Amino acid sequence: MDRKEIICRVDHTLLRQDAAWEEIRTLCDEGVRYGTASVCIPPGYVRQAAEYLNGRLAVCTVIGFPNGYNTTAAKVFETSEALADGADEIDMVINIGWLKDRKYSSILSEIREIKKVCGEKILKVIIETCLLTDEEKIAMCGIVSDSGADFIKTSTGFSSGGATVEDIRLFRANLPPRVRIKAAGGIQSVEDAAALIEVGADRIGSSRIARQNQ
Repeated sequence: MDRKEIICRVDHTLLRQDAAWEEIRTLCDEGVRYGTASVCIPPGYVRQAAEYLNGRLAVCTVIGFPNGYNTTAAKVFETSEALADGADEIDMVINIGWLKDRKYSSILSEIREIKKVCGEKILKVIIETCLLTDEEKIAMCGIVSDSGADFIKTSTGFSSGGATVEDIRLFRANLPPRVRIKAAGGIQSVEDAAALIEVGADRIGSSRIARQNQ
């Protein structure tokens, strides 16, 4: 797989708390220039970025980020506002405490509510793998599969670990073909991304690799 094939799967990401418009605009310019799948940016900049890009590149944003313990109503509102502002893709964080409590039906209901708001727009479900057991990861594969969401996503990049080859293999073995996989968190190089794609990742979240070797 050549570099161009990898970069076209990248959500070019900037989610730092102190990210300001000048950096977001540069990210957008880079995404267009390098041919990334999207830019993934904070919700507060979605409208400005969507207007700036004017359809040249998909805008992705995050919901319930990074901890996931917002109420479902708050996440639904965040999603509705982001879509009204021009977001094309939504990356939501599950309530990880609910998963530890085995409140599987609550997690499923929440994802379904957010997917209902998204409609045909892409919804990715972040499960924060570094905090989970393999049993919990497999349970989430089933929940995401049943929810109608488009992707399962490994990580926020704001916790103690990120994407691993082992987790992508585990996902792929426990998901139907229609549910895609986004690997994110700690992906440092094109080579890292290629290894994750090789075992089943369809999308890569990274703040670094689109800029490498330019």
